Amino acid sequence: MSASRMLGRLRAVDWDMRWDLAYERCGSRQVLMWEYLRRAAVWAKACGAEEAWPFYDVTPYLDPEFELPPAQAAELEELQRTVVWGELRKTCAGAVRLAGLAERDPDAVAGLPDPYEPLVLFYERGGSFSRDCSGAFIDLVGVMVPPGKLSGYLGSRPVGVLDEAVLDALEGEGRVTYHQDEYGEGPLFRSRALGDDVRADEVLGPDLRWEPVDLPAGTAGLAAIGHLEAARRIGSMV
Repeated sequence: MSASRMLGRLRAVDWDMRWDLAYERCGSRQVLMWEYLRRAAVWAKACGAEEAWPFYDVTPYLDPEFELPPAQAAELEELQRTVVWGELRKTCAGAVRLAGLAERDPDAVAGLPDPYEPLVLFYERGGSFSRDCSGAFIDLVGVMVPPGKLSGYLGSRPVGVLDEAVLDALEGEGRVTYHQDEYGEGPLFRSRALGDDVRADEVLGPDLRWEPVDLPAGTAGLAAIGHLEAARRIGSMV
């Protein structure tokens, strides 16, 4: 990913917030934010940037002397003027500058996954995030999540596949719960609570599309799994 291409992706984000998309894509945006926080924690630990976590520019910790070419630096500055929150500006700078550093010195970023790709995908799937009044929660629009502690992400299993088909499979109207047998084998089911005791039961097909299914016994005999584990298991089907 070149710095120019990253600038293009970030310029295309609707920073004023696509509320309809943010609500519609709440499931994938939760997973993407978690995966960003995990990757950012891994990088912070590796680079001595623990105090800067969770939303920061990792580039100065890798190469304090690195600067973008003047034209790209001016484009980044212009982009940053279009976003409101300081944490958004920091991560935009981090994504562009790290891409630029990787172009110049690939060895400087080798060995760890791109920390900003999940967050850029998050932005592309519904715009920005904000903080609640206390600053303790991240408001993803449709759900509030605490960032937790850096140490809690270290050693956590990643969400390995973040392509569009997997992310789209995490979306669905209503309150979603996932179920599969306790060994992680067999079909993946989900139930969507739509209000007024209305529930839609579905099974994930091989094309990563949800299909209606009749579960007369409900989810008896199946283990409940969360959004993150569902994302991992859907990714394993790709």
